[in-house]
Amino acid sequence: MQNQTSPLILSFGVSDPVGAIGIQADLATFSAFGCHGLSVTTGLLISDTARVEDVQAVDPDWVSDQARVLLEDMSVAAIKIGALGSVENVTAIAEIVSDYPDVPLILDPFISALPEQGMDDEDILTAVRQLLIPQTTLLVLSPVELERLAETWRDADPDDTLQNDVDYLVALGCEYVLVTGMPADASKSGTAEGKLRANTLFGEDGVVRHDEWQHLPGIFNGAGSTLSAAATALLALAENEDDVPQVVVAAQEFTAGALAHAQRHGMGKLVPNRLFRQQRQRGAQ
Repeated sequence: MQNQTSPLILSFGVSDPVGAIGIQADLATFSAFGCHGLSVTTGLLISDTARVEDVQAVDPDWVSDQARVLLEDMSVAAIKIGALGSVENVTAIAEIVSDYPDVPLILDPFISALPEQGMDDEDILTAVRQLLIPQTTLLVLSPVELERLAETWRDADPDDTLQNDVDYLVALGCEYVLVTGMPADASKSGTAEGKLRANTLFGEDGVVRHDEWQHLPGIFNGAGSTLSAAATALLALAENEDDVPQVVVAAQEFTAGALAHAQRHGMGKLVPNRLFRQQRQRGAQ
């Protein structure tokens, strides 16, 4: 019997029948990097390629028990946390990951396609800020998501800046924050406005790196999930957590490729093709 050599990654997230987001998307991305994914389902979606109609959170005892069973049986090289479903799930998962402080933790708790849950959303974000962000190696979110998270500790204020909000999160203990999908500076890039999107990585000393990417035509479901899952896989393969800036670059390159080769499975949004490299290799043979 051959010994296991592929890095193991544990993903907490929702189950998406389409496979565009959530744990199905994570497992496909992990596989693309030669990693083996383990999964704990935090919620169940009713969805198609156009929309998510409903979400049902999984009982936190089930979430906790499944994670404990896996972690007592296998050693993981990284942990990714996606959409959480409930405050109780946040609490349960935060307690679990606190027992593994040396394992890189990637947090991507926002899925914009999920239905609004009213006050529950704010309570979940507050719990994420208080319990998970202090344990996080890399937090991935958009400017809009950052603003939503910031509203759990401050009122809306025109003087508040993205940098101030990121500084607050880093001060909580988050090692790196990757803010994605910002409009790039058209005057600096010399490219028509709206054609570039920028991703900026922040750390303890401010901006670590700033990358600009061509904005591809089409509406995608799962671009952010692809990016955070790719970063998780690359961190699982990395020799140490100091490689985060290099990991972020490689994860962006992979995501750009997955979006460039996105597929239209139904009548709705395009789904990133996480297996484009393998398909390209087969085509070249």
